[in-house]
Amino acid sequence: MKNRKLSKASRRAFMTYAAVIAAFVILQSLAAAGAMSSMLKGLLVPICAYVVMAVSLNLTVGVLGELSLGHAGFMSVGAFMGVTTAVALQNAVASKELRLVCALIVGAIFAGIVGFLVGIPVLRLNGDYLAIVTLAFGEIIKSIFNNLYLGIDSHGLHISLLDNKLRMDEGVKPIIGGPMGIGGIQKIANFATGFVLIMICLIVIFNLVNSRAGRAIMAIRDNRIAAESVGIPITKYKMMAFVTSAAMAGAAGALFALNFSTIVANKFDFNTSILVLVFVVLGGLGNMMGSIVAAAALTVLPEALRQFADYRMLVYAIVLIAVMLIRNNPTIRAFTGRLRPGKKGGAKE
Repeated sequence: MKNRKLSKASRRAFMTYAAVIAAFVILQSLAAAGAMSSMLKGLLVPICAYVVMAVSLNLTVGVLGELSLGHAGFMSVGAFMGVTTAVALQNAVASKELRLVCALIVGAIFAGIVGFLVGIPVLRLNGDYLAIVTLAFGEIIKSIFNNLYLGIDSHGLHISLLDNKLRMDEGVKPIIGGPMGIGGIQKIANFATGFVLIMICLIVIFNLVNSRAGRAIMAIRDNRIAAESVGIPITKYKMMAFVTSAAMAGAAGALFALNFSTIVANKFDFNTSILVLVFVVLGGLGNMMGSIVAAAALTVLPEALRQFADYRMLVYAIVLIAVMLIRNNPTIRAFTGRLRPGKKGGAKE
């Protein structure tokens, strides 16, 4: 009987799944009953996108132990490639759901490829150097989309950089218009798809973390030299975590972009990377449930504080500081540690 008992990691994973499913059911019930405000309805898809961004970055920062400041760059790759896919399939595929799924998959694939290419030089670095280089790559990706022109006509795909020299059929507009981004997007993203995406990402992350590869990744985080001395291929496992994180960010970017009629590259700048990092730090490094709660709360909070007008961001900053101080209070940490399953005698994080 004792052997059938779930491990602590499995219990934590199932509790996270249950909490996400319960939140989805409650929010769907409120929306169906007309008891949800229009503000919250409009935030449901962005919340899902930011939750996926937070848990994916937590895989790099919390599980792998490397600070990445260019996560918004992968989000922008997924956003632009996902929207391009949805627009290209608009006449060929009638089903909005199928187009949305294709956009998410393409966004994840392209972001994963970019993550792999970025990871080749970046993952040979550590600490502050890695953070600075990922920040630089994030800005480079944003700059590329700011100067990219892309369109599709009867002659196929047309791509131009810096200037609009696409030479497309008369009357056909480019999909990506440089600094103007993509306009006239058909809004096909929905809350149900966002929920499914969150569940898929959580299943992938928890299975990865609890696997042999996940234990190798955490060994690298805890002591790189010791991990290397016992034969763990450092670059391989760092690349595995980095590319998985980038692909999830790409899917989140596609979901996010297909909820708006217009997107521009400047939306996915350094500030967005920092915002997602705040979600991770506030929720706790390696704590996926904490990242979910932090992402949802901090996405809703600025909108809820609009009544304070000019003081909105000041109140937002004060709330952030207060939460971080409370989280780092030894008494409160010991109390919350006793509430966690499998913890005895307080928390030692």
